[in-house]
Amino acid sequence: MEGNTVKRLSRLRRHRAAGPMLLVFALLTIGTTFQVAGAVTTSPSTVADRSAAIAEGKQLFLKGCSSCHGLNAEGGAIAPSLIGVGAASVDFQVGTGRMPMADMSQQAMRKDPVYTPAEVNALANYVASLAPGPEVPSEESLNYERDGSVAEGGELFRTNCAMCHNFAAQGGALTQGKYAPTLMGVEPKHIYEALITGPQSMPVFSDKTLTPEEKLSIIKWIKAAEAEPQLGGVALGRVGPVTEGLLVWTLGIGLLIGVAVWLAMKAR
Repeated sequence: MEGNTVKRLSRLRRHRAAGPMLLVFALLTIGTTFQVAGAVTTSPSTVADRSAAIAEGKQLFLKGCSSCHGLNAEGGAIAPSLIGVGAASVDFQVGTGRMPMADMSQQAMRKDPVYTPAEVNALANYVASLAPGPEVPSEESLNYERDGSVAEGGELFRTNCAMCHNFAAQGGALTQGKYAPTLMGVEPKHIYEALITGPQSMPVFSDKTLTPEEKLSIIKWIKAAEAEPQLGGVALGRVGPVTEGLLVWTLGIGLLIGVAVWLAMKAR
């Protein structure tokens, strides 16, 4: 009996399917091991903290947001639905102070946030729990100094952003009374979130349109422009030659009028 068993095992080892079967078995074993290890390393406190943040965010939402966005974030007559907008959209809108706002018919302006960072995080977690959407970028993924390029960022900004935000990222006017805000002093996280969520009149720049590395390059160029010294004197808002020409024209005409008045008075 033992001899027959040894012969069968020997034939099985020499079978052509033995190698692939062993490979599949090894892969299943490794995958199961990693899954179990991941389940072990995920502490219950992390899950509990997230659940607590979602519960807190829901209470904050019901108190401060549901009057416009609906009790279940389904939207209403004056505010859009928040289902599927993701945590990044909430973090941008609330973290920059654009939300909450009293008059939804006006363009939301950047101002001091009403909620604390912890409350913003709770609101973002609650909205993210309703449906999948863009996530808040991590600090590691926002290392634009390491992963970005100023030269590439400047080219990408002039191609994709300058027509609205001005070639120096100072902002500009749009149609129907709207405007593109200045990007000076904006946190890198909020710039990235605006790129992936497309707030208000801004389009969404997906990873197919601009890769994460290209987004970081744009941020790096904006921060370089923000820190650039004014070597030429008064910057006049850095909004282009129109402002500079208007100033020169006004001063020139004013000077000529003054000279003409002085000559007329002297002639009398």
